[in-house]
Amino acid sequence: MTSPQPAETRTRGRSSQTATLAEIAREAGVSAPTVSKVLNGRADVAPATRARVEELLRAHGYRRRRAEATRSPLIDLVFHELESAWAMEVIRGVENVARDTGLSVVLSESAGRLTPGRTWADQVAARRPHGVVLVLSGLDESQRALLTSRSIPFVVMDPAGDPGADVPSIGATNWQGGLAATRHLVELGHTRIGAISGPTRMMCSRARIDGYRAALDTAGLPADPALIRTGDFHHETGYRQGLELLRRPDRPTAVFAGNDLQALGLYEAARELGLRIPEDLSVVGFDDLPVARWVGPPLTTVRQPLTEMAEAAVRLVLDLGREGGAAAATRVELATSLVVRSSTAAPPTA
Repeated sequence: MTSPQPAETRTRGRSSQTATLAEIAREAGVSAPTVSKVLNGRADVAPATRARVEELLRAHGYRRRRAEATRSPLIDLVFHELESAWAMEVIRGVENVARDTGLSVVLSESAGRLTPGRTWADQVAARRPHGVVLVLSGLDESQRALLTSRSIPFVVMDPAGDPGADVPSIGATNWQGGLAATRHLVELGHTRIGAISGPTRMMCSRARIDGYRAALDTAGLPADPALIRTGDFHHETGYRQGLELLRRPDRPTAVFAGNDLQALGLYEAARELGLRIPEDLSVVGFDDLPVARWVGPPLTTVRQPLTEMAEAAVRLVLDLGREGGAAAATRVELATSLVVRSSTAAPPTA
């Protein structure tokens, strides 16, 4: 007959974390229920008290045990901006995986900021989703600590900046895409090739323009600074910057636009100036949005597998959230590919 375990042995796993919470409450000068409110993302805690408790939780390395963290059947999807067909492709990919796994999607936008606001982090902590996917966004240190303490995994898709070695992320081969787009124009015989990049603060747009420069350098062509313009990935910028490039007396015969929306703005600028595509001007985009196939003429572009990237991001965040899931950070890059359509041709003869 097996003798019963001593009481201290039976309760050791439970009491160690209880003692830690009690210690945090004493150090913060608050009650244990107040610490519990902070852990559960309740709003009825003074900001100064919440900050003090959160700091102590981080200092103690406190993590909710997975058995304690009852998750809602949700995935949080966060965009820095939500206003284009690009976002719809991402949402489609997230919904594909969420639907197959019985989860719903909570969609939010950070109004152009590269990190969501503090109230967002508190709301996520209260919802306790299966995970968070951030698109072209990131988290500050306090937000990361808050989600980590609640055992809420997160993945950054197409990170705006360097997400850090310890942040799981899903991206695309942006440099290779910029290289392929520009090399295609060089092989057609173009020597004056302009570019309209995305925001310089975003890693993906810097990588694409670096690929453009590398293709020119490999071909022995100078990268003329006057032919490189900075955009913001919006149609209006493609139009405005396109007008400036195409009004030059030494205008380019081809332009690599940092995304499809800017390429469509460039189409509008060319039409306004009486330039034909591709007879007078070749255009290459980036993303391969559905509209790229239907615009006239159909747009040559670099396919970025947005839907597949979103699907991979959700699968990764679910893997990280499973008991015994991957502990190490993961950086995954999906391949881009050039899709040649009717917007590129040899340069016009003099």
